[in-house]
Amino acid sequence: MNSRLNQDYLISKGSSALAALRLINDSAAHVAIVVDENKKLAGTLTDGDIRRGLLSGFGLDTPVEQLMNSRPRFTSEDSNKETMLQMMHEQGLRHLPIVDEEMHVKDLITLQMLLSNSPLPNPVVIMAGGKGLRLRPQTELCPKPMLPINGKPILEIIIKNCMANGFRKFYLSVNYMKEKIMDYFGDGGRWGITIEYLIESQPMGTAGSLRLLPKEVESPFLLINGDLLTKFDLKHILRFHEEHSASASLGVREYIETIPFGVVKLDGIDLCGFEEKPSYRRFVNAGVYVLDAQLLDLLGSLQFADAPTLLQNAKLAGHRVVACPIHEYWIDIGMPETLKQAVHDWTVGV
Repeated sequence: MNSRLNQDYLISKGSSALAALRLINDSAAHVAIVVDENKKLAGTLTDGDIRRGLLSGFGLDTPVEQLMNSRPRFTSEDSNKETMLQMMHEQGLRHLPIVDEEMHVKDLITLQMLLSNSPLPNPVVIMAGGKGLRLRPQTELCPKPMLPINGKPILEIIIKNCMANGFRKFYLSVNYMKEKIMDYFGDGGRWGITIEYLIESQPMGTAGSLRLLPKEVESPFLLINGDLLTKFDLKHILRFHEEHSASASLGVREYIETIPFGVVKLDGIDLCGFEEKPSYRRFVNAGVYVLDAQLLDLLGSLQFADAPTLLQNAKLAGHRVVACPIHEYWIDIGMPETLKQAVHDWTVGV
């Protein structure tokens, strides 16, 4: 190999999941190589490993040793490119630690390094047709996705976030004041991307307009609500989707609800005890999805359908539907107070 291992990929077994997340998000390979005190390979840790741990109840203070893949695939220093590429394809790997005879980590190779760095083939569908009734009067003359956040429309921020993650093909589902959106973005040429429009003659829900997608859409595609801002790397949910052989993947956000009173526990009318101001952990829909194109057949002739209904129908039809936790910055700007918060956050630089 021409380049040696960037030490920033390495993390010790006792480090926290939060420290690993920072390393993974900052690294080009999106993986942490876990080593023992002698810098010998102990395991690998990906964003997906941590998200699965969060779903299982682990916290961000959990040592990476409890979350890592403790039986990672690896290769030797004398392996050539063809051997590594074949190994990665056969075993579905995206990265390979390279070790010496004593298992000291010497280098790291990724599938991206071995292949040309081409744009992702997966299209992005952004739901941008809502009326934004809760944001009136601001949305009386401006569609909600075009409301400015520090001088740029929300929709432009979403698109540029997608572009930064390798996406180049976009479909915008539009209805309310669609001309303002279409005139601003055009065909996407000035950004070096392709934009087509799914024009709703009437509101069709967060999934109904997917029926308007052209037949040539065959690869899994990203579906995003046009009223949310996030620092989430959207490639993560695409990888999560592929790793779990899912037909649909749903981004979820942890929400903690605290009851501001002492909760009384009863057995009928008999007192069992008290719980003072308990907090309950829930996951809520984050408005980010990856869907296999085959699921579009489930829409049939429905004129109106929302994404949760589509996912439930997919589950009933025997498709695998999985949840991918989003722990990064995320905010839905559908209400005046959250729009104000988003403007503040983007000013200070989240």
